[in-house]
Amino acid sequence: MCVAIPGKVVSISNNTAVLDFLGVQKEVSVELLEDINIGDYLLVHAGCAIQKMVPDEAEETIKLFKELESALGKET
Repeated sequence: MCVAIPGKVVSISNNTAVLDFLGVQKEVSVELLEDINIGDYLLVHAGCAIQKMVPDEAEETIKLFKELESALGKET
C-alpha cells in the first residue's frame, strides 16, 4: 500500500512541475498526466505525478495528515 500526501502545483515548465508538500517544494515529472495547471493537487510516486486529485479531497487528505502529525506530537 502506498500512502501519499497531495502536492499543490506551484510552477510548470515543459514536463516538470514544482509541487508544494506541506511547505516542502519538490520537482516532479508530469509526463504521465495531461492538462496540469498551477493550483492543481497531484499524487506522486517515485518522482512522477500519477494522479490529479479533486481539490476538496486533496485538502481533506492534507488536513488528516496534519491531525495525525499533531496527535503524534509533531507540528508542520
